[in-house]
Amino acid sequence: MKLFPKIITGALHAQNKNACDWGWQGKLAYGCHNFVTVVDPGTVQVIQVLEKHKANVVKVKWGKENYHHDLNSPYTLRLVSADAAGVIIVWDVAQGQAKVEFSEGNKPVQDMEWLRHQDASRDLLVALHPPYSLVLWNADTGTRLWKKTYTENLLSFSFDPFNSKNVAFLGQDCIVFIDDFTITKTPSSNGKKFYIFSPSSQNSSTNQTGNTNSLERKSSSKNLAQRMTRILVGESKPSKANQTDEETIALNECIQLSFHHSCRHHLLLLYPRELLILDLEINQTVGIISLDKAASSFAQIIPCWQRDVFYCLHENGSISVRVRRKTNLMSAPASEGTGAFDDTPPNVSLDVAYDLRCQSDPLRVTRHNRVYGIAASLISERTMALIMSDSRVIFWDLHTMDTPIEIDHQVASPLYTPGLTLPSPAQQIPSRRQDFPIISRLAYPKVALTDLIGQSQLPLAEGQRSNKGHTVQLKFILTGLLNGIAAHVTTIRMCPPLTNKNWNVYEPLLALGTFSGAVQIVNVASGQLDREYSLHSSMVRGIEWCGLKTFLSYAYPNPGPSGLVKNEVFYVDILSGKVTSVRTQRDEESRIESLQISHLRQYFVLAFKDKPLELWDMRTLTIIRELPKAFPRPTAAVWSPSHSLKSLKKKLLDSGAEEDKTSMIKSTEGETPPTSTSSQSSMSDSTTSTKDKKSQGKMTVREHFVMTDKDGTVFHFIVEGSLISDVTKIPPESGLSTVTTLAWKGDFLVFGDVDGTQCLWDLKAKISRTTPSSRGWIKKIRFAPGRENFKFFTLHNDGIVIWDINKEGKSEIMHSIKSPKEIAKVVDAEWAGSDRPVVVTASGCVHIFDITMKKATSSIDQWDLTEPVFSPHLLPPKSSQLMKCLLQHQPWTEEFNLSLEGMREDDLDVQRIVNAQIQLIDGDLLAYLPYCQFGTAQRCLLTARLFGDESEIHFWTVALHYLRSTKAQPVSKSPSRVTSQADMTDLFVPQTPGYKEASDLVLLENPEETERQRILTNLYRDQPLERCYDAMVDNRNFKKYQLDRVSLHDSKRSTYEHTQKCAENYMLLGQTDRAVQLLLETEADNDNYYVDSLRACLVASIRSSGASQSTIKLVATNLIANGKLSEGVQLLCLIDKGLDACRYLQTYGNWDKAVWLAKVRTPCATLDNNECSEVMKRWADHLCGTQVNQKSKALLVLLSLGQFFKVVEMLYGMRCFDRATCFIEACLEFGVIEKTSETASLMEAVFLEHARYLSNLGLRKAAEHYCHLAGNKGQQLLKEVEILFA
Repeated sequence: MKLFPKIITGALHAQNKNACDWGWQGKLAYGCHNFVTVVDPGTVQVIQVLEKHKANVVKVKWGKENYHHDLNSPYTLRLVSADAAGVIIVWDVAQGQAKVEFSEGNKPVQDMEWLRHQDASRDLLVALHPPYSLVLWNADTGTRLWKKTYTENLLSFSFDPFNSKNVAFLGQDCIVFIDDFTITKTPSSNGKKFYIFSPSSQNSSTNQTGNTNSLERKSSSKNLAQRMTRILVGESKPSKANQTDEETIALNECIQLSFHHSCRHHLLLLYPRELLILDLEINQTVGIISLDKAASSFAQIIPCWQRDVFYCLHENGSISVRVRRKTNLMSAPASEGTGAFDDTPPNVSLDVAYDLRCQSDPLRVTRHNRVYGIAASLISERTMALIMSDSRVIFWDLHTMDTPIEIDHQVASPLYTPGLTLPSPAQQIPSRRQDFPIISRLAYPKVALTDLIGQSQLPLAEGQRSNKGHTVQLKFILTGLLNGIAAHVTTIRMCPPLTNKNWNVYEPLLALGTFSGAVQIVNVASGQLDREYSLHSSMVRGIEWCGLKTFLSYAYPNPGPSGLVKNEVFYVDILSGKVTSVRTQRDEESRIESLQISHLRQYFVLAFKDKPLELWDMRTLTIIRELPKAFPRPTAAVWSPSHSLKSLKKKLLDSGAEEDKTSMIKSTEGETPPTSTSSQSSMSDSTTSTKDKKSQGKMTVREHFVMTDKDGTVFHFIVEGSLISDVTKIPPESGLSTVTTLAWKGDFLVFGDVDGTQCLWDLKAKISRTTPSSRGWIKKIRFAPGRENFKFFTLHNDGIVIWDINKEGKSEIMHSIKSPKEIAKVVDAEWAGSDRPVVVTASGCVHIFDITMKKATSSIDQWDLTEPVFSPHLLPPKSSQLMKCLLQHQPWTEEFNLSLEGMREDDLDVQRIVNAQIQLIDGDLLAYLPYCQFGTAQRCLLTARLFGDESEIHFWTVALHYLRSTKAQPVSKSPSRVTSQADMTDLFVPQTPGYKEASDLVLLENPEETERQRILTNLYRDQPLERCYDAMVDNRNFKKYQLDRVSLHDSKRSTYEHTQKCAENYMLLGQTDRAVQLLLETEADNDNYYVDSLRACLVASIRSSGASQSTIKLVATNLIANGKLSEGVQLLCLIDKGLDACRYLQTYGNWDKAVWLAKVRTPCATLDNNECSEVMKRWADHLCGTQVNQKSKALLVLLSLGQFFKVVEMLYGMRCFDRATCFIEACLEFGVIEKTSETASLMEAVFLEHARYLSNLGLRKAAEHYCHLAGNKGQQLLKEVEILFA
């Protein structure tokens, strides 16, 4: 068994707070002192500890996975960490090595994030250095690309997930927004500063001219109104004079600032007692979550992207889940001509509200045990990890329970599942081989948050409920607990070494005694904490192993003025967990200085500070005798190792005691527990009966031990049976002061004294050599295990020195390490193997070094983990790609086969690795993969989640949604998709489903087939995409969301500018009546009163009559040409020239606004689908441009347009041949593209490249299958493949 260097971490430092991250790679990393610990949540074990930082780690971030993975850019575990001294290190976690290290002078790091919204480079890292510098780094080379210095002190930042140019900074008393972040050049502006204000009385914020009505109706509660009108006030802080009625909300109380991950334009500000949700389009609070008086304060918030859900961490260690409440949606505004001048506001609350759905149990949080971090799995968003300051990591899993009882709708709207289970009529359909979708009885594996609950904000018509899914409740289940090394380790001891006799049962266990009296057992090979015993009532002072699975430990509290203590000695068997107390019924006495067990495990001696030495029988745990009072007190003692088993065996054979022989030999190898656990100690040898003496004498062997007194005199004793005799007394060695420690191996005896002098006796040559170490008091000397291995270390207050005894018998220094200069203060040291020193430091970390004591890390495959870990990121590139191919799609086999076979000789290793990894996948998922309801597309999505492949997850989520939508409602049937009543459901279906294309005759002949088709068509229906996909959501639902938002903005109006913005949006949305109403609200003393009145007249009178159209169009064009873009666009929308408006916006670079306008104008028939598609296609082309570099986003845009063939073309151009192939197969299964003369050439080209890729991977059958599909060139490749595999 080879032991590799590693570190085992313990309790955290205060600076490690919030230094944790759970990446797409599926691994959790957190900072612990100056190390980074990596945990595999699946098996709940530490798999790596990274060591290179000199200061405490303050930030940890996993690399992003939003790129296409293949053999050239494989799955890797890349991590970046930053420390308090400002050093940033990028790690290759699998190898345990630092790839690059860089820093911005000696400035620390406040915040740090990988840049993800671009496909140009995946090595870009943004770091915030105090007080206000933002630096963009190339993390691959460690070069600084640009540095921007702001004017305000900045604490943290957050990137807008919907627009990479927007960044929000949390300052000390303000928020700073920038909207010009690019990778190519330094941001030019200093950003807009905003302060948050809260009007102290209800009407105070209406001192701007405007209708007070909008404010008064918000809430009768004065307090709530105050809090809800918190406004972001621009640029300048108001003067003190104004502050009588406006109190500034102290931003320095703000704990966290983050963009919302599933709703655009929303910013979250977390305070200890409340969470504010700000809408950045109106710079106002649109939602507030405040805690009850009894609830524990907020500590951190994690917004989810898969659903509109937050996880909130509280001070007491509990996690609460808050799900967006379904508000009364304004999806049907007032019809034209009615209520245009009706001033009564609709009495609905449009505020953004979140319901508390479940909360995990609070933890026992004390001064020494706090929550230092929370992280959520990005792939599933349903598993949480809490990192505690005392080294514990706690894993919580979110589950759903079916609710038979109807929930009170006033309290919370019901939560539905997404309806993934097959409806019962579908389950009755007999399954046929060629059928699609595939009907099976297998349950869909619920992997992620999207599989647990449906969308909370589905727009439904009156009185209708989501007709898929059923109501559920959420609950947390504790699924894992990981412990590290306890705080304040006082002593360590390694179990007996590996020998030829015990190698088949040997486990390298290290026992650690702690300040609290517990003893922890650590497996040094796997790096995991094996077990822990709460033994003593006070600090553990020493541990000695009696065998491979048993040990003795002793403890006593710090002595009082009398100097007397209550000593505790326990004998522990770690296999059974049985604890036996030794030396019971003792009063307070002098403290134990040392406990030494003889080499044959027959005896042990206890040395006390002011009390004679005691000799004990190891096997019966009884005292043999106590030395006389007059005898000197020992300062150090050691047993002689020079008694081989030969004399013992001879003696045993002479006495003929066969049974005793076996038990005795066993005990010498450190196996047998004591024969008696009697705690009745005989006080001296006179009380033992003669019969006992005989039986003991029968099986004991003479052993020697040596001790020194405070003058340095050496006493040599012989112990045999119950006899102890003082043989020789050697006068003190000159040059040595008080001896503190002894070590004996072979013919060498080493002394260490209080001055740091080390003296070596060569017993064979009868020579003694004294070497001063000039390092001060020697606390411990220990020889390394192994025959003829005479290395030993001396432990000093300021570090460790490793010595070796050369052929002449002289000791020479090999290596040394100084603490606290090179390593934290060393508490104790041991040998884990013949060349592996183990050190435990004051920071509570165990270091297993190589012999040079320079290296304490190794690659993950050298950690001898007890449970195998599933991780494609740890496999060689070829293996992970092979596994992906196998799981995604297997058209080359009749039966879907989940094991890899038939690889070449050289690749048998790869085959073994892949098959072992597949066996580690969750059983339910493996069973479901061959029978995925929606075939390849769904299988690819499940595989992407399994691999944590960010770009594949997004691609296949959108692809599967639009493949299903296209199948449920062919685009040809509804050119403009006019909204009908049937469309008001949450589903994406026309009244006449696609199956009616069949002719009436067929319908008459086969009613069963008709019913079957109807059920299958229903299966294709899908919930709309979640809002995190923003512009990829289908137009009808997108428009509903936007109407909702404008109504919400309308209800929050407080200033003239705000009202104008609402009026503009109503015009663009086609809600002209409400726009007129708002324009007429302008006060008479406002400069724009006349203009607004005229605008109101214009809007009210336009009913697209031919003559006025050309005039208005001309005016609009002139306005746009003269820099009044938004006014021109409004006019164009009034005369239904939406497409022109969008084109102008695109020309002037307002891409987001153009897309928004195209999508909201589509369902009201001013733009038909083709015009909207044209705008979207131009946007996709823009995203592909070299300046923007967002091809992956462009793919999603094309998918949302149903441009499936264009997607294949683009994937081919991006060299994503494997994804293109799977996508073609998925489209063929759904029947949305066919192989025709136009499409054939591209499909063959894709298949040809994929066949080449598969042959590189070594998949012969698969490569041949695709060669046959790839036309003439495929036939040529086929010949090459046959030669290659011949």
